[in-house]
Amino acid sequence: MSRTQPAVRTTIRRPSLGWPPRRRPRAHRRERAKARGPWKRGPVFTACALLLGLLLLLHGALPDWAGLGSLVETFLPWFGLLVPVLLAGALWRRSAASAVALLVPVAVWLYLFGGLLGDGTHRGGDLTVVSHNVAAENRDPAGTARDLAASGADVLALEELTDRSTGTYETELARAYPHHTVQGTVGLWSRLPLSGTRPVDVLWDTAGPSAGKPRPAGAPVEPPRGLRTTVATAKGPVAVYVVHLGSVRVMPRGGYWTEQRDTGATKLAAAVAAEPAERLLVLGDFNGTLDDRAFDGLTAQLRSAQEVAGDGFGFSWPAAFPVARIDQILVRGVDPKSAWLLPATGSDHRPVAAAVGW
Repeated sequence: MSRTQPAVRTTIRRPSLGWPPRRRPRAHRRERAKARGPWKRGPVFTACALLLGLLLLLHGALPDWAGLGSLVETFLPWFGLLVPVLLAGALWRRSAASAVALLVPVAVWLYLFGGLLGDGTHRGGDLTVVSHNVAAENRDPAGTARDLAASGADVLALEELTDRSTGTYETELARAYPHHTVQGTVGLWSRLPLSGTRPVDVLWDTAGPSAGKPRPAGAPVEPPRGLRTTVATAKGPVAVYVVHLGSVRVMPRGGYWTEQRDTGATKLAAAVAAEPAERLLVLGDFNGTLDDRAFDGLTAQLRSAQEVAGDGFGFSWPAAFPVARIDQILVRGVDPKSAWLLPATGSDHRPVAAAVGW
């Protein structure tokens, strides 16, 4: 070998120990997925579909830690929007198992809410009622009053009245509704005579969300947020409750706080249970949907006019884009004939209306 000729180096390749792992080509992974068959593909989507069905079916069993159960139940119908998302995933994975599993949440959702998809309205009715949270921040209470009077309802239940706005409603509604009563922040205006009016206690008796202590002596007392009266109709008396249950709060440390509202719901359920009147209407802002477990005591005694005789879900809040029905018309001893929403006013709630007969 010549001294000027470069030496040839021999590279000895050591066998791979399997690290780092080599990524398989996408085409190879797709072929492997196809080899599994349609009933073994998409296990994640299949599990999610079954969990969604269980959530809808057993939502009442969710722990209400930090208000989680109440929050889920407030927006329970909207969980149905996850079905098309999971269906798209099942089609993408070509998973027959996922597609079949989706039948579970679909069936449960239809069981819970399918009755609201049709139109349950009927003609007629002996009494037409409207309930509206007119909002303390309403900049046009006079316009709101005129809009409500134009509905032609026999009875108007208003919530969240203020010292400043009450006089405006009294003036604007006096001509069409000669009978009215105001108890604190709620009021009832009627074309028909009223009697037996009294406040109803739906207030929270503790000092704060983390306390559970009696209200301190000298602490300001909230004005009443509930009333009970009797409306004299041509076919007999009807007891009417107007309520505005406590607000819910999203607390930085406490989560979704509902204790104030839940206490009011419990008190209202007790008042309804003790009410001797044969015909009863409960109108107002509940700050929660009837799917919420907090209202089990009420729904066990009363029927929702919207669920019986409405067209659709009847979402009433917020007025700009309603996503939940927190304004309710509940009945006992009468038959709901129709239920509907009125056009938006200056409030952040939509007015809700119903016609009932007996």
